[in-house]
Amino acid sequence: MKITRIRVWKENLKLTRPYTIAYETVDHVENIFVSLDGENGLSGIGAASPAPEVTGEDIPACETALAGLAPLLENRDLRDYNTLLATLATRLSGTPAAMAAADIALHDLLARSLDLPLVRLLGRVHDSLPTSITIGIMPVDETLEEAREYVGRGFTILKIKTGLAVEEDIERVIRVNETFGPGIRIRVDANQGYSPGDFRRFFKAAAHCVEFSEQPLPADEVAGMQALPEPMRQAAAADESLHSPEDVPRLLQSPRPFGIFNIKLMKCGGIGPGMEIAKMARHGGIHLMWGCMDESIVSISAALHAALASPATRYLDLDGSLDLARDIVDGGFILENGRLRTTEQPGLGVKRI
Repeated sequence: MKITRIRVWKENLKLTRPYTIAYETVDHVENIFVSLDGENGLSGIGAASPAPEVTGEDIPACETALAGLAPLLENRDLRDYNTLLATLATRLSGTPAAMAAADIALHDLLARSLDLPLVRLLGRVHDSLPTSITIGIMPVDETLEEAREYVGRGFTILKIKTGLAVEEDIERVIRVNETFGPGIRIRVDANQGYSPGDFRRFFKAAAHCVEFSEQPLPADEVAGMQALPEPMRQAAAADESLHSPEDVPRLLQSPRPFGIFNIKLMKCGGIGPGMEIAKMARHGGIHLMWGCMDESIVSISAALHAALASPATRYLDLDGSLDLARDIVDGGFILENGRLRTTEQPGLGVKRI
């Protein structure tokens, strides 16, 4: 079954709730979409959410990479999808978000052609998992107000952005814990904003109410993480330090700098590389979180299908589409009381609006 047509276009997706993290304030996101048409009349869709500080590419670079898809995929047989994925990994390795968009569209078209939800094609091992929902950097009172809203909507896991001022971070986390008690789990994400000393201070003061800390130190300070005590390393998740499968061996070297890996399809290049990281993590005894950028339902759904197909998955942070003012699809997943599960529709289960 041949791929007969490729379409690439950009959409500006405004956020209903702008937020601040350690290095920027975000009020909108541009996503680039890829559609692959098959000769059977079906289409697969993928999405890219590039960010220079995370994926290493900007929107123009992503667009340029995807403009060259035709010679890679057009008139190729979808049944050779593993070969096609390998070609994408070779030709688009420098633009992982672009690679992810093409990878997701291929997986969607393949699963739709087999009339199966993608998670069944990948091999389901989880039915559903709770996701965290993110609170940006803001004063304590605003943090508590936003937390109350999310808890009222049924979420039981809050991810609090930190990394600008450690003492203020400690106060915010402790106040949220005191307000909501042990029934609400708290995770934090410093987005590389801490020094080793900052992280030590934060851990000493707030570890009792934090499930784990995401990327506390700059991405290239793996040695700095390895110098920390084992309990701190075990309760830390690699995000910006982990991009592709090639990064995994050094992160498994003893002493291990992280006890958790955060897989983002936009960083690693899509479902194929994500599942490769997941297998390596499983064999290395590392737990997985599947995370996201500000993304369309398209790529959030793709990450959920992959997450539910990995035995090493323990955590989800797939809230990236929840604050979009608009999207180009609906469906993809079902959110109930903070838990995410896939639909029984073929492929990603998304439908163009």
